[in-house]
Amino acid sequence: MSEQQPENAEEDDDIRYFVRIGQSDLDGTKSVERSLTELEGIGHRAARVITDKAGVDRTATFGALDDDTIDEIVDLVEGFADEVPEWLANHRNDFFEGETTHEIGNELQLTRQQDINRMKMIDSYKGVRHKRGQKVRGQRTKSTGRTEGTIGVNVEAIKEEAAEDGGEE
Repeated sequence: MSEQQPENAEEDDDIRYFVRIGQSDLDGTKSVERSLTELEGIGHRAARVITDKAGVDRTATFGALDDDTIDEIVDLVEGFADEVPEWLANHRNDFFEGETTHEIGNELQLTRQQDINRMKMIDSYKGVRHKRGQKVRGQRTKSTGRTEGTIGVNVEAIKEEAAEDGGEE
């Protein structure tokens, strides 16, 4: 093997391949907006707001940014609920504290499960629907959401039964 490195090796040395936010590793080779959307609780709109507040080009490679900029983005993600209007946060008016927060990663899954369990315990309408495994948000259930049995006609079974009946006679 030769001692020469490829021409773009210097650019690759400066890239952080993994950027850690919370308890998640984000891909540093993708653009800032795309890698932020991989984080649970951050969508396209939230990622765009974060990049605008940080003053970063959203198409820039996330791992190629300098450490101060990455730290600023991490701080904006963790304090997202303080930076945006209340309607953009994903957990408004907490039941116990009444605060509005924006949950990301595992915290989002835990708070969702706690909210569902609380609804089940107090036997609210939504809690009863969750218990029964039915649709919760008012969708139609007459023709969809069926979990047991087959729907429609099984032509193969009818043909087999007809063949058995014809063979017996």
